[in-house]
Amino acid sequence: MLKKKILVVEDEFSINDTLKFALSKENFEVRGAYNGESALKIFEEFEPHLVLLDIMLPDISGF
Repeated sequence: MLKKKILVVEDEFSINDTLKFALSKENFEVRGAYNGESALKIFEEFEPHLVLLDIMLPDISGF
């Protein structure tokens, strides 16, 4: 069975890393981005099933 893919987009490194760690422990395939620009690139390549998105990013609005 394929793992479900989750993209975590959060500019606070500790929050991003904590979410990635916890979700990985639950057997999800997780990638992280720290800004909107890198999130868009990862989104296109990774094709996640779910995106956890911080709406207050430094470079691009999460809305």
